[in-house]
Amino acid sequence: MIFKMQEVGFYTDVEFGKLQVAGDESYGFRPYQLLVSSIAACSGGTLRKILEKKRMNVEDITIKTEVERNEAKANRVEKVHLHYLIKGTDLDEQKIQRSIEVAHRNCPIAQSVKGSIEISETFELFDA
Repeated sequence: MIFKMQEVGFYTDVEFGKLQVAGDESYGFRPYQLLVSSIAACSGGTLRKILEKKRMNVEDITIKTEVERNEAKANRVEKVHLHYLIKGTDLDEQKIQRSIEVAHRNCPIAQSVKGSIEISETFELFDA
C-alpha cells in the first residue's frame, strides 16, 4: 500500500476504492477507528467461518465494541471489548463460547496485537 499526503491526512487507493485516513474524522477515518474495525471485522469473520463449519444456523452477527485508550501514553488503545449479538436458530451457547475462543486464536489481526492490546469477547443470542 502506498499512502499519499493530502491537505489533512493521507489516502491510499485500494482495490475497493479510495481510503482516506486523518486525525480529524471530517476528512477521513481516524487511525484508531481503523484499528478497532480491523480487530472487530477479522474476529467476527473468523467466528462466522467457524460457526458455519460447525453447521450452526447463524442468520446475523452484530458486533458492539468498547475501546479503552490511555491519554497519558499518547492516547494509545489498550483494551478492546467485542460483544457479539448473534441471531440464529437452535444455537448452542457452549459451542458458541468455544468457537469464540478458537476464533480469537485464529484471527490474524487479534494475534498481531497480542501483548499490546487486551481483547475481551462476550456474546448474547437475540431474536429480532
